[in-house]
Amino acid sequence: MQEIADDVFCVEGTAVNWALLRDGAALTLIDAGWSKDTARVEASIRELGCHPRDVQAILLTHAHIDHMGAINHFHQRYGTPVFMSAADAEHARSGDLEQASPVDIVRRCLRPRGLRWTARILGAGALTPITIGHAQPYPQSGPLDLPGAPVPVACSGHTSGHSAFHLPSSGVLITGDALVTGHGLSPIAGPQLLPPFFAHRPDEAEAALSALADIDAEWILPGHGAPWHGTPTAAVELARRNASVTDRI
Repeated sequence: MQEIADDVFCVEGTAVNWALLRDGAALTLIDAGWSKDTARVEASIRELGCHPRDVQAILLTHAHIDHMGAINHFHQRYGTPVFMSAADAEHARSGDLEQASPVDIVRRCLRPRGLRWTARILGAGALTPITIGHAQPYPQSGPLDLPGAPVPVACSGHTSGHSAFHLPSSGVLITGDALVTGHGLSPIAGPQLLPPFFAHRPDEAEAALSALADIDAEWILPGHGAPWHGTPTAAVELARRNASVTDRI
C-alpha cells in the first residue's frame, strides 16, 4: 500500500489496484480487486487502523470482474452500498459484462508473458462469474458526499460507462482502466492504454483520453500499474505515443 497524497492510498492486489480514501475513521473504497482478493481488500483497510464496516461506500470505475471481486462480500457482511455509472450498473446487475472474451485471452496466453499473467488471474478468480444485484448509479452529479469527495469523470470506451474519479483537494486522478501505467501483457511501463481487445469500443477508449487530459492533478492512480507522478496532460500524451506498442499486443 502506498499513500500517494494525504489520506489517499493505492493498494496493489493480483495484477490490479484499488484505492482507499480516508476521512478520519471513514473510508471510501474505489474498486475491489478479483474475487480472491477479498481478504487482501479487508487487510488493507485494517492496515489503516480501520474496520471494513468503516467503508461508507464502494465506487466502481467499471464493471469488469477484476475490479468487482469483493463488492458482494462487503454488501452481504457489512451492508456496504456500491455506486457506479448508470450504464455499468445495468451490466453489473445483469452479469452481461463488456469484457474480453476467453478467446481473446487464449490467443495471447501462449506467449511467456501471457502465460504468467493468465496463471495469476486464474488463481485470483478469473473464471468466477460475478453479478452485483444491488449496483446503483451515482446518487448525484458532481462531488459525491463520501470520504475524499470524489468527482466522477465520464470516460467511456473501455466499457460503456467507465468512470475516472478526480480528487481536487488531493491533486489525484483515479483512472481505472481508461489510462494505466502497466499490465501483465505489456512490455512497457508508464502511461498507456490497455490493448484494444480489452476495450468494449477501442476507438472511444482512445478518444476518452481527452476527457482526462485537462484535469488538474499531480498524480495518476491507475487500475493497473504503479501510481504515476505528473499531470494528466503529460500522461495522455505518453499514452497516445505508447499506443504504437500496446495496439500490437
